[in-house]
Amino acid sequence: MSNATPSSATMSGPLLRVADIHTYYGDSYVLQGVSLTLQKGQIAAILGRNGMGKTTLIRSVAGLTPPRAGEITYRDMSLRGKPPYVIAQAGISIVPQGRRIFRSLSVRENLLLPTSVLARSSQARNGGEPGQRWDFDEVLKEFPQLAERVNHSGGSLSGGEQQMLAIGRALMANPKLILMDEPSEGLSPRLVLRVQEIMRRLRARGHAILLVEQNLELALSVADEVYVLSAGQFVFQGTPADLANATQVLDQHLGVSGARMV
Repeated sequence: MSNATPSSATMSGPLLRVADIHTYYGDSYVLQGVSLTLQKGQIAAILGRNGMGKTTLIRSVAGLTPPRAGEITYRDMSLRGKPPYVIAQAGISIVPQGRRIFRSLSVRENLLLPTSVLARSSQARNGGEPGQRWDFDEVLKEFPQLAERVNHSGGSLSGGEQQMLAIGRALMANPKLILMDEPSEGLSPRLVLRVQEIMRRLRARGHAILLVEQNLELALSVADEVYVLSAGQFVFQGTPADLANATQVLDQHLGVSGARMV
């Protein structure tokens, strides 16, 4: 029996399917029957107040906190029981909350980490179409401010530069799916707009993004589909325009007056 990852030519259905997953931290029941689908080149935004399970959803997909029940399928491949490094090799990268770059390593060293022997096997299977692959030079073209500081340590970068580095590092593995957890956290309004532009360009290049974000304006400006998570369950699914009209959801679950959305 072959263990090969399905190719895009043979893949049917969505890129990512999360079906009725239940995830715990110890005895704490966090995700209580969550389901979603994500297509290639689509951005799905997960919204909700703090402590509702948004980061747990990201961690469940990445294999860092596996669900106890339910199914997660990526490119027609079940992720059940697979360790995080296998999931990463399959073509899923994560931009974690708080960036988590290596502060003592240079920008160059941070970016080259995903090109290890382990990651190269991922690139061989998941590299994009001709002319669409990410490499060191291509990432520096996308983030010219990093090119100017390529030999500086990660710890010497500003918060915005560290976020660019975290995104660039994720791209170096040439993922099909990028998990982004609060990418605008701590950034100035100008840099939030920069993150917005980056996500739109990534979508245009065919990347799918599962986005957890507290910045409602940013999330709605880039998302194709929006989910609102409350107490471990989705209480809303629809387009950004649908959410703008869901005044009860905005008020009760996001603390936003519907008048602000007009």
